[in-house]
Amino acid sequence: MADMRTMSELLQAPTEGYRDAIVIPAILAENFELKVGLLQLVTSSQFHGFERDDPHDHIRWFNKITSMHKYKNVPNDAIKLMLFSFSLEGAARTWLEKEPPCFIHTWEDLISKFMNYFFPLSKTTNLKNDIINFQQKFDETFSETWDCFKDLIRKCPHHSFSELYQIDTFYNSLTQSDQDLLNAVAGGNLLNCTPRDALTIIENKSKVRTSRNKPVVSKVNTTTSSSSLSLDISALTDMGGSKSGSIL
Repeated sequence: MADMRTMSELLQAPTEGYRDAIVIPAILAENFELKVGLLQLVTSSQFHGFERDDPHDHIRWFNKITSMHKYKNVPNDAIKLMLFSFSLEGAARTWLEKEPPCFIHTWEDLISKFMNYFFPLSKTTNLKNDIINFQQKFDETFSETWDCFKDLIRKCPHHSFSELYQIDTFYNSLTQSDQDLLNAVAGGNLLNCTPRDALTIIENKSKVRTSRNKPVVSKVNTTTSSSSLSLDISALTDMGGSKSGSIL
């Protein structure tokens, strides 16, 4: 049978068939309604897909937000699938809209596709190399160096480096003076401590905030330097009772 529509009608943009990539499972709960406050929280810190944006941080934040609100007889994964698109903006939203209709059926599948796109294998390789080759900068304090190292670890949670390797890498990245201070607190050599004890010493030292020590071209008073080192060691020893759960 011939199509009797006019050319004008045939050239019109379709008004139906706009199916989303994410398939939302059927909600069996009665009188279910998403809370406006939850939607506002989700849209308050959207992921744009910029180079500086961290997809791992976004997923951590999104999981935290969505886990705060529970609905009777509604799986949490269903809530996540409903809301995730609202947490995206710009290039990230465009990525999701380009996915085929009804292509994503589970939360695990969504995370996998999201990470594969915004955190490709090349990025993992680059970050792992940054961790391996990490070095304390010329004018960087110990605390700043430790913060930078932890940031690298956090950006690549699947780095696969053991705690021992991480501590050894960080220790060897330090200036001789910072290594000497850690060794003094450890009673000789930090590497003779267990990884857990070494981590506690590092964390304690990072909490002793000091000003940047810029190198100066002048004669150094060794007595003053020794006294300063002794004070630092004393301060760290006093903090020795605190514990640290992990490198992050």
